[in-house]
Amino acid sequence: MKKRLLAVAMSGVMAMSLAACGGSNEAAATTAAPAATEAPAGDATEAAETKAAETEAPVAEAVDLDVAVFYYTYSDTYISSVRTALDAALTDAGIKFQNYDSNSNQTTQNEQIDTAISQGANLLIVNIVTSGSVDASQAIVDKASTAGIPVIFFNRAVESDEDEGKVLGSYDKCAFVGTDAPEAGHMQGKMIGEYVLENYDAIDLNGDGTISYAMFMGQLGNVEAIYRTQYGVEDADAALTAAGKPALEYFDASNTDKYQVDQEGNWSATAANNYMNTNLAQYNEDNGNMIEIVICNNDGMAEGVITALNDKGYNLGTEDSVTIPVFGVDATDAAKQLIADGKMTGTIKQDAEGMANGIAYLAKNVGAGKDLMADTGDFNISENVSNKIYIPYATYTGE
Repeated sequence: MKKRLLAVAMSGVMAMSLAACGGSNEAAATTAAPAATEAPAGDATEAAETKAAETEAPVAEAVDLDVAVFYYTYSDTYISSVRTALDAALTDAGIKFQNYDSNSNQTTQNEQIDTAISQGANLLIVNIVTSGSVDASQAIVDKASTAGIPVIFFNRAVESDEDEGKVLGSYDKCAFVGTDAPEAGHMQGKMIGEYVLENYDAIDLNGDGTISYAMFMGQLGNVEAIYRTQYGVEDADAALTAAGKPALEYFDASNTDKYQVDQEGNWSATAANNYMNTNLAQYNEDNGNMIEIVICNNDGMAEGVITALNDKGYNLGTEDSVTIPVFGVDATDAAKQLIADGKMTGTIKQDAEGMANGIAYLAKNVGAGKDLMADTGDFNISENVSNKIYIPYATYTGE
């Protein structure tokens, strides 16, 4: 079983852990053994031997951190929220850091890492561009290993399920802070299934008894995108069919993939907006084949979809406008506002602050001269890979 930690409580737990670590030397000084004159000779000898052993025990050496943080792209809304939170967490910890925008280019990121190492970086924090690629992630681990410095990957998977532990197990100064990829898809699918069942007749605009959906996938090959695309529909279908309703039907029968993907791999609002505008030109209420719900792998794409719907008079947040349910993942501030305004139905919270705090916690371990994964027992650790920390997801509908 995985060790679970509520996201809302994680920051407090880490603070207490750090406080305990910070006070350890002082506590040891105040609990020294009694003077030899107050104890029998045998006890005094044992105490002296114990004291000598303590004196000779290795003491962790603090490190002046020079951290290099690499983001796959600054343009991703969720990643921007992580960057803001991590900047604050590292600054509060007094840690020197430099951010890099890899602009969705793995070659650029590799060159940035080489530059950072040559300039004295002694900790790498990497949001890898090519998610799920063993070759790409192993190349970065090898760079860190050669330099003898730790590397913390975050958010984007460094290896597929089939290769789980291959990269993260290849270097003892390596860790991952992210999410359990299938969890968001399962949560989103459950949320969609429940919502559709509760509002079936209102959603079924053409009254044909079947709900037509569109799916916007963020990036081909991305582990998170794959699971969200799969389970967002599968779990919704399971809820519908269990209640005697037909499974969801993809709006375009000619598209056997049953999704539309951001070809640039940026999970962007622009890509989703362009697709949705094109879709609505052919699939609409006038033609009797309107897309009746929209599932997006992230909130950025959901924003793009809603803009396209707004242009056609849908999802205006008014009593007299028809709302097409739109679902996303991340719970960005923009998405929360869209939900509050009645323009978006729901999302799955990916905790940017929790992720940033988890990364900063590991960075502090390095700065204190500890093992990278020291004192992480209260985190949600993968049951298969001991240096993989999961930040829990949560459903968000504005309630």
